[in-house]
Amino acid sequence: MRILMVSEDIPAEAMGGLGRHVLALTRALAADGHQVDLMGNDDAPSAALEAELPAGSQFYPELHGQFEGWKEMSLGLFMPPKRHILARRFAQAMLRRGHGYEVIHYHGHLPNVARHIPAQVNFIQTRHDQGSDCLIHTRFRRGAICTETSPQHCAGCRSWQPNLLQTYITSLAVKHFRQEVMQGFKRHKTVFVSDLLQRNLERSFGAGPWGVTIHNFIDAAELSSARSKATHQPALPFAALRVFIAAKLYPAKGVESLLTALMPRMETALHITVAGDGADEAHLRQCFPQVNFLGWQSSADTLRMTARADAVVVPSVCEEACPSTVLEALLLGKTVFALRLGGTPELASYASGPDQLRLHDSMAELAKALRAFRPRADYPQPAATAAHASQAAGRLLALYRLPPGAIATS
Repeated sequence: MRILMVSEDIPAEAMGGLGRHVLALTRALAADGHQVDLMGNDDAPSAALEAELPAGSQFYPELHGQFEGWKEMSLGLFMPPKRHILARRFAQAMLRRGHGYEVIHYHGHLPNVARHIPAQVNFIQTRHDQGSDCLIHTRFRRGAICTETSPQHCAGCRSWQPNLLQTYITSLAVKHFRQEVMQGFKRHKTVFVSDLLQRNLERSFGAGPWGVTIHNFIDAAELSSARSKATHQPALPFAALRVFIAAKLYPAKGVESLLTALMPRMETALHITVAGDGADEAHLRQCFPQVNFLGWQSSADTLRMTARADAVVVPSVCEEACPSTVLEALLLGKTVFALRLGGTPELASYASGPDQLRLHDSMAELAKALRAFRPRADYPQPAATAAHASQAAGRLLALYRLPPGAIATS
């Protein structure tokens, strides 16, 4: 097949999980003999990205505007026309380029783009976050998970104490956006990376055949490379558990909550390494000097550090849709500690043993269990699993071959 893969998250100087997901799928489909080209943003240099593409794949930097703010932060509200205009702009770019392809597959943050793609076009999108009904994509605000469904409540994500005008305008923006998303989902095929996303979506949209779940997947070749380069580890100056965390450094990811819960025994019992950057990085470095903060790391380096760890912690206090860091650690044979939130419990099906994924109901419980954990041999690594990109690509190909406009529910 001729496939056009689309994501505004590519290219990027610090590639995130969504971008890595798209590249892994692109390589898997190309290895299976398909022609896969990629459309991304025109904001970042593409030279490094082109080196990661399969031979013969083209990159088209034709998406722009995703970083336009429309003064929403300064005005303390969501602007009604913003996401409509951006989605239409993205759709037009896809349609200009997509006429030579059998399918267009979008991975991004504007789910209403499907509303602007004609029904006869074979279009499919993968939803990686909670942005189908939440305009900040995370359903996390003021330090807690948000379960509100009324558009009026969304004003609190742009103003701490929204006035009547801010609430009214935001409500219009949310209603219009959700209406477009619903129309698009009914018109085109949709994939969700976890059942959680579909369950949460139904709170706002109601029950319906919204799409099919296919969990995130991992590049098996990258895992193999990480294992082969992690055989020799420098000795620690004292007997300590090697703990690795890969996370963006802001409150929803829970890194500060975990480190606070681990105090004061962190220095003698645990050797903690954190890969990731974010708004809280300077603050965390100052508060926890005994922790090894590395800043942003490439996916290859992150996987190597995961493979060298005794335990991997994913401390997110938000509802992660389908955390790739959990999948990577499980497939590398590591014991994983996380909270029983979001789509993380669904990933227990990829564990090689009943205790490999250790879920906890509070950060205090997680910290206590981590302190008590002792290094153990790695779990066996499965030779083939649905979490490998090559396996997931086969399921996606079956969806690509469905008629345009078909609702995929199995």
